[in-house]
Amino acid sequence: MLKDLLLQFIVALLPVFAFQLWYNKEQGWKGMPFFMGVYCGTSMILCMLTASSVFGYEADLRLIPYMIGSLYGGLPSFALLTAIYLGLRIPMLDSVWETVSFIVFIVVFSTVILWSIRHFQNASALRKKRMGMLLMSAMMLYYIISITGFISFSGKSWTLEMVLALVISTIATLTATRLFIFMIESVMEKQLLHEELKRISANYRNEVEKLQQFIDETSFGVIVIDHEGYITHFNGMAKTVLNLNTNYNGGEGLIGISFPLVFQQGQSDTCVKMLYQALNGKKSSLVPFVNGDKVLLLTTISLRTSEEDQNAGAALLAQDITELRHLQNEVGRMERLSLVGQMAASITHEIRNPMAVIRGFVQLIQERSPKNQAEYFRIVIEELDRANMIISDFLSLAQNRALIMEPSSLHDVINELVPLLHADANLRGQSIDVSLCEHLPLIMMNEREIKQLLLNIARNGMEAMGHKGSLNISTRCTESKVELRIADQGVGIPLEQMKHLFEPFFSTKTQGTGLGLPLCLSIAERHNGRIDVESREGEGTAFIVTFFLQEACAC
Repeated sequence: MLKDLLLQFIVALLPVFAFQLWYNKEQGWKGMPFFMGVYCGTSMILCMLTASSVFGYEADLRLIPYMIGSLYGGLPSFALLTAIYLGLRIPMLDSVWETVSFIVFIVVFSTVILWSIRHFQNASALRKKRMGMLLMSAMMLYYIISITGFISFSGKSWTLEMVLALVISTIATLTATRLFIFMIESVMEKQLLHEELKRISANYRNEVEKLQQFIDETSFGVIVIDHEGYITHFNGMAKTVLNLNTNYNGGEGLIGISFPLVFQQGQSDTCVKMLYQALNGKKSSLVPFVNGDKVLLLTTISLRTSEEDQNAGAALLAQDITELRHLQNEVGRMERLSLVGQMAASITHEIRNPMAVIRGFVQLIQERSPKNQAEYFRIVIEELDRANMIISDFLSLAQNRALIMEPSSLHDVINELVPLLHADANLRGQSIDVSLCEHLPLIMMNEREIKQLLLNIARNGMEAMGHKGSLNISTRCTESKVELRIADQGVGIPLEQMKHLFEPFFSTKTQGTGLGLPLCLSIAERHNGRIDVESREGEGTAFIVTFFLQEACAC
């Protein structure tokens, strides 16, 4: 009897061992109904074939795979196991009592199992154990009542062997049921922990990769160390801006090295000191830090764990602010120049009044002086006029007055100035060639300033040609801009002078003020434009004034 029950116990638990191998391989619930139906059905068949008999009443553990397989496998497994159970059990019924007991069992407990499937599968592991033990206890109670009724119905009497077999069978069934559920839940829990570990590991790798990408792509030099002072992360910018030891300058073997060994002695002692302070929990910044020809902004931060607030390491951030410092110095210089310009504009404006008085008295003295001194007075008046012209150009360049812009046609401005330009060209023995495009949109402009720009560039071109040559004025329109091209056939501009053309007071003419082209550039920029220059020595120069349109238009 005991050998038969031990064999039944092992056979009843066979699906559990198969489940461990299958679930680890499948890693999920895929195919669970099929697995439970097949393996629990096989176990149930083996249990029924190896069952022991108590006065003709079969005592086995077939209910364990039937109930557990149905609860875990769901409706498909329940249907298959019920069919197997009916197919094998019905032929074994050889008495009225067994038949009635079997029918009551199928009607009552199969219905209870069917109702419990959904609740069981949605329950926690602890609740599954309780539900399984409760259902199996109820079935074993019915099993004991059935055997008791069978013995009474058959007129038999209880023996010690029968009582012992019934007790051992009940204990074995309940123990196997609990062990069955416990082992399945343990496997599933381990698998869930494995999946969670994989998910957390993948998230950790993703975060580490994102952190490393951020460190690699940032414009800061970054070195991260752990709480023991060993380097865990760094980027290429750190090798560029910081003084690293020549042994590690290539970055090879930098990970895992104690950070004081990485830096060179001398200028980088500051970095080592700041990292030690950060390891002690102190955040610090140093502005500026001169590292050779670089100016750096150094910042160290202390890294702490989120839960226990313990020291997890430190990070050094090094920002190269050399260009920013140069820009700040340049802005300061420009502000000083702007102040000087404003002062100069005020002074030159006040100078014009006494110069006008001087010119008037010079003319008065000229009228009262001998005729042989007229040439001297002419020179004085011309120089006063030239000084006044310089002051006017300077004031036009220095003043930043608001302009009144109106939609106007560039062709109208050109056509208005062409007669004046023809007159100047005739006096010099030159010619003017005007070539305007057919359709030109209106642009926002101040006509007085555009006339000044056109006259300055055109007269510069005529002066560059001497007593011959042709000045070409043309326009061109695209969807986004309007171009005014003024080309001469003069001597051209040397390459070394091209980059100084628009600098104030730079001039290649002996009588030039050096303010004409800077003034033209200022006018173009105020009209949302720019000036480009094309020149070849001995062939001529072309000034291209480009006006950018606010909205694309069809020309």
